[in-house]
Amino acid sequence: MPESPTALRAAAQTGSAAARPPRRIAFARLRDFALVPGILAIAVVGQLVNPVFLQYDNVLNILQTMSEIALLVLAQTLVLVVGKMDLSLESTFGLAPGVAAWLTIEGGHSLGLLPSWTAVPVVLAVGVLVGVLNALLIVRFGLSGFVVTLGMLIVLRGLLTGISGGQTFFGMPESMLYLGTTLWAGIPASIWICVLLFAGGAVLLGYTRFGRSLYAIGGNEDAAKAGGIRTDRIVWIVLIGASVLAALGGLLLSGRLASVAAGQGNGYIFTVFAAAVIGGVSLNGGRGTVFGAFTGILLLYMIQNVLTLAGVPAQWIGALNGTIILVALVMSRITSGKRQG
Repeated sequence: MPESPTALRAAAQTGSAAARPPRRIAFARLRDFALVPGILAIAVVGQLVNPVFLQYDNVLNILQTMSEIALLVLAQTLVLVVGKMDLSLESTFGLAPGVAAWLTIEGGHSLGLLPSWTAVPVVLAVGVLVGVLNALLIVRFGLSGFVVTLGMLIVLRGLLTGISGGQTFFGMPESMLYLGTTLWAGIPASIWICVLLFAGGAVLLGYTRFGRSLYAIGGNEDAAKAGGIRTDRIVWIVLIGASVLAALGGLLLSGRLASVAAGQGNGYIFTVFAAAVIGGVSLNGGRGTVFGAFTGILLLYMIQNVLTLAGVPAQWIGALNGTIILVALVMSRITSGKRQG
C-alpha cells in the first residue's frame, strides 16, 4: 500500500535531520588526545635507551621519514571518514614516481620520452588517473570499494614491476629530487609539506561544509542524500584527492632516496590502516579526525626509531611493531570508550 504524502514528508524530514551534521566538527576532540601520553612516554623511554633520541637531528630524521607515509595516512583518513576504503594507495605511492622516472630518464628500462621538467606533473597526473579509475568503478558502477581497490593495488604493483623490469630507477631528474632533498628554513621541505597538508586537512574536516558532508556521508549515505548532499560528487573528489596525496608521498620518498624501487610502497597499507585506527578513525566511516591520525603515525614512527636505537635486530622489528600496534589499539579502545571498527 503506497505511503501517504504526510508520511513521505515526515520520512524526508527525518532523513534530512539525520544527514545534517553538527554545525562544527572540532579540530580535535578529547579522545583524539588519547595517544599523547603514549607519545610522551615513548619520548622518555627513547631518551633513556639512547640520549641521541631527542637530539635535533634525530627528531628531524623521524619527522622526515614519517612525512612520506604520513601523506598516505592523511589520504586514507579522508577516505575512511567518507565511509570508503582505498587499498591501492600504497601502489599509487610507487607507480606514480615510477612512471615519471620511466618517461623522463634515458637508458636502461626507461624511455626518456619527456623532458625532465615534466616529471612532477606526470607524478600528479598518474595520481589523478588512478583516483578517477577508482571513483568510476566505485561510484559510477557501484562496485565494492574494497574489491576494486584491492584489484587496483595488484594491477598498479604489476605495472611498476613491468615498466621497471624489476629493477630500481636511478638518475632521477632534478625536479623529482627537489622536494625530497631541499631545506626550507633549515627543515626538510617534506616536513613542511606534511604539516601544511595535515593542517589543511584538519581545517577542511573541522570547519568547512565540505568536511561536514564527509562525516554525514560516512555516517549514513542514504540520509545524507535525503538531506540534499551531493554524495557521488563528494566521494569522487575524495578518492581522486587521496590518490594525488599518495602520488605526492611517493614523490617525496623518491626524491629523498634519489631512486624508485620496483617494490616501493609494498606493505605500507598495513601501517597506514594501523595509524589511522589507532588515531581514532573508524573503519565504518563517519568518525575520526586528522589530528588523531597524525598522532597515530607519529607514535608508530617514534617506536620504530626507539627500537632501531636500542639495537633490536631488524628481523624482529616487524613482529615487535605488530605487537605494539595491537597494544596501542587496546589502550586506545580503553581510553576512548568506543569501538575501533
